[in-house]
Amino acid sequence: MFNLSSALASLNGLAAGLFLLSSFGLVATRQMRGCLRFFSLQSIFLVMSAALLAFALRAPDLVAVAVLDLAIKPILIPWLLRRTVREEIFRRREIDQVLNIPSSLLLSLVLTLVAYFLTALLPAAAGDVASINLPVGLAGLLLGAYTLAVRREAVPQLIGLFGIENGALFAGIAIAPTLPLVAEMAFPFDMLIIALVIGILTRITHERLGTTGVGAFTSLREGAGK
Repeated sequence: MFNLSSALASLNGLAAGLFLLSSFGLVATRQMRGCLRFFSLQSIFLVMSAALLAFALRAPDLVAVAVLDLAIKPILIPWLLRRTVREEIFRRREIDQVLNIPSSLLLSLVLTLVAYFLTALLPAAAGDVASINLPVGLAGLLLGAYTLAVRREAVPQLIGLFGIENGALFAGIAIAPTLPLVAEMAFPFDMLIIALVIGILTRITHERLGTTGVGAFTSLREGAGK
């Protein structure tokens, strides 16, 4: 006999697994274009989970969250970054980071295990269908924070910051699926503004100093003041 709840839980588990894989992809990729693609994929899997939970938990607000995130994260933010950041950065630039990829993946695995143990400290999920969102969302948050910490250039650090938000939202929709829509809308629009500001600063820094390193922002400011 077909069990709808079990089917929704399985589909949400698939979305969660793909979300976690895309989070590892953010850590492992060496190209800025790949980093942006993994963020888009991560956002799509977040939207899939939100849509499934909206149906399973009868939370219509999550439908609006899914639609809004689908429009802004995998579509508008990549388009905005490509419009404000020089294309050659996405086409050829390798990401400069503190640790190499194998070490980063090993630490990411440790962070994922830590996230599963820390799940006990989070509030319970709204339903059994959403239980997988808590450890996976927390793991995505930690991996986003790690990405932000080890990358030395502005755009990859920005993607790491967005990964933190995606992880927090992935867990948050399981804990509070009926959170008012106004609160949910604040984060995606803030991300658009941040993407615009960082994209413009990165373009100016690259044109004047030939680098997209975050440390160059200080030199740009000092040079402007002279």
